[in-house]
Amino acid sequence: MIENITSFFHIITATLFIISIRFLSSPETAVKGNFLGICGMIIAVMVTLLSPNITIYKWIITSLFFGGIIGILCAFKVQMTSLPQLIAAFNSLGGLSSVLIASGEIINTTQTPIETSLGLIIGGITFSGSLIAFAKLQKSILTNSIIFRGQQLLNLVLFIGIIVICTYFCITLNTNLFYIMTILTLILGVLLVLPIGGADMPIVISLLNAYSGWAAASIGFSLNNIILIIVGAIIGVSGTILSYIMVKAMNRSLISVILGGFGQQRYSSQQYILQNKIPQSGTPEDAAFIMKNAHKVIIVPGYGMAVARAQHILHEMAKELHEKYGVEVKYAIHPVAGRMPGHMNVLLAEANVSYEDVFELENINREFASTDVAYVIGANDITNPLAQTDASSPIYGMPILDVAKAKTIFFVKRSLASGYSGVENPLFYADNTIMLYGDAKKITEQIVAALEK
Repeated sequence: MIENITSFFHIITATLFIISIRFLSSPETAVKGNFLGICGMIIAVMVTLLSPNITIYKWIITSLFFGGIIGILCAFKVQMTSLPQLIAAFNSLGGLSSVLIASGEIINTTQTPIETSLGLIIGGITFSGSLIAFAKLQKSILTNSIIFRGQQLLNLVLFIGIIVICTYFCITLNTNLFYIMTILTLILGVLLVLPIGGADMPIVISLLNAYSGWAAASIGFSLNNIILIIVGAIIGVSGTILSYIMVKAMNRSLISVILGGFGQQRYSSQQYILQNKIPQSGTPEDAAFIMKNAHKVIIVPGYGMAVARAQHILHEMAKELHEKYGVEVKYAIHPVAGRMPGHMNVLLAEANVSYEDVFELENINREFASTDVAYVIGANDITNPLAQTDASSPIYGMPILDVAKAKTIFFVKRSLASGYSGVENPLFYADNTIMLYGDAKKITEQIVAALEK
């Protein structure tokens, strides 16, 4: 009877999680999706706590309490610009939990060595790899590729060694082999992420998220826990699909990312700046005058907008242009704008920007040729024409927003510094580009003030 009730609630939980992920795919339904996901997790926790296999609750209640406090603090304190780091940290915790559960199973003489070992291997790579990803995003270590001679060969030797040791462990159940496998797995996770940097980091975060799901599913088989299998599989599949979407958007190879930058070449930055060529700079008043006399303006938000938290004043500028001057205003979103997919969509939704005004790359790129003004606020790599012209560039082949085709381009940036990939943007020096130097929020505020006069 209890097993039937448990299975019933497991089905409800799995259904809620599946619908939740479906709703999270759109900003319009994301809030509902988040709520359904919370409900599913509450049911999963309650069903687990009511299991007859649990007899001691003090450690579970203590963990729930302190974990909940940490989660609430993170929700209030972590800024939108730090969400990728937070996700990397969560992925590392997911991997660590798989490693700890696998270790506990081994200590208690597991009856499922294959599933336990698989959970350990994937979880260990996720744990150490996510820590390196977090450190790179937080700029605690070098954010670019860290490559040394023989690195790929070492990765291959480690991988083969782990497989061999795993095979012998499953046959002999020798715990010493298990501990050796754990150490090698953690080392491999570090080495796989070290050579990945720059613009590829969002892909790694997504991929590590998928790893954490597959690790959880493997541990679910080891524990014979249906809900853990289902939830882990959902996370694993959704993370893998998202990774595929991202590598496609950036013209990358998923295999090369999985293998830790396999096939990457060192890129020495070329000098694209012409001798004695100085970028044109303007003032917010200049931008206001040109935009209010335009027929169409396309806004291209990027990570700089997120850092400055300029989405609210940006929305005010768009409203002022449309309502007072009759200008058609649209927003162009690149799939990897910011530091994670959907980053810009969430920020614009927070500022109450209408979903009807927000367009993805493939739906708006053709409109730049008929656009009077492209207002690029804090974006760089996603507009860099070298992605189309320089085969040696690390961003070559990545689809970009064709802002270069607009009659006038305003770039809002603090300086001429390169983007996250480390590649200079020659568009800054184009004849139709005007640089607006300064904080994205302050510059846009000054534009709004000029429009209101």
